[in-house]
Amino acid sequence: MAELNETPRGNRIHIAFFGLRNAGKSTLVNAFTGQQLAIVSDVAGTTTDPVSKSMEILPLGPCVVTDTAGLDDTGELGGMRVRKTLDVLATTDIAVWVATDDAADAAQFKVLSDDCARRGVALLVYRRGEPVEGLKERIAAVKVSDVPPPLLDGLVKSGDCVVCVCPIDESAPKGRLILPQVQLIRECLDLGATCVVCQPPQLAESLERAGAGALVVTDSQAFGEVRRTIEGKNARLTSFSILYARQKGDLSEYLKGLEAIKSLKDGDRVLVAEGCTHHRQCNDIGTVKIPKALKKMTGRELAFSFASGGAFDLEKDGPYALAVQCGGCMLTRREVLRRMARCRAAGVPVVNYGMLLAHANGIRDVRPDALVGVR
Repeated sequence: MAELNETPRGNRIHIAFFGLRNAGKSTLVNAFTGQQLAIVSDVAGTTTDPVSKSMEILPLGPCVVTDTAGLDDTGELGGMRVRKTLDVLATTDIAVWVATDDAADAAQFKVLSDDCARRGVALLVYRRGEPVEGLKERIAAVKVSDVPPPLLDGLVKSGDCVVCVCPIDESAPKGRLILPQVQLIRECLDLGATCVVCQPPQLAESLERAGAGALVVTDSQAFGEVRRTIEGKNARLTSFSILYARQKGDLSEYLKGLEAIKSLKDGDRVLVAEGCTHHRQCNDIGTVKIPKALKKMTGRELAFSFASGGAFDLEKDGPYALAVQCGGCMLTRREVLRRMARCRAAGVPVVNYGMLLAHANGIRDVRPDALVGVR
């Protein structure tokens, strides 16, 4: 239950510490966090895998702090550790290089700095013995790029009413709401808006209470029923996944991916990528409903591969004719944009869960403000 009271990782500043083996990264991380997060030893290569901790660090606020293995590690296993270390940059907002006087320091620093420059990651240099509080102040002064706007940015103001449609079916977690639903309700409270929460059968009654012009935000799986309920009523419609598509991705590129669905052929392979890991239910959205919707939309026999969590491999099982990305509530905006950039470089169209399911339910118009048209 503690996780329900914490800022999700996708909304935290990600700070990672890099350097050579025995540079003092773990000692610095422990001092920076005020906790024994990392094991400290004089033995080179003590840190073998990235170690992360979500925490609040004043004056920074909610952060994810990551200690990494040395970039000068050697051998086959060492090479794997180095690749793991460099993979951390995919989700890093601020990188800290722990500098030494070692002869290899400059060469390895260049590897990291070039990668940071390519990814747009802020890079700071720390030397052993410098005040840790000074480092915190320098980090706090960094203007982090790719900070996402609020989910309801430009859609809701104080006094408005939002109807949150939350189906409770076999895939819903027991006894709690999922993260997108919680975040939406919190944003309504922050904005001074009223939020009405209901299941699809109660939507008509909830709209009566909400009044004209209400924003209806639905789970994408319920688009069909929700669309039929609000037709002819003075209401605006979107989904949690489409709001996340606008917040963390690029709606215009997702729309191109939606158009590319028409070109799918028999035998084409589709990658379905979900940002979180969970126990899949019998009617899971990623492994069951998305493939079913695509087959219905195209009339084609398609092959599917599935990825979850941090996995997003366009080479494995490829080539792909389409990638379908979830809203990304558990991913940072940087990671979602990185995935989209990889698809673009590989010539693979990419579409968002919610936009695909809206289209499958007869909703053809997804606008730049993340609202969808109801005909």
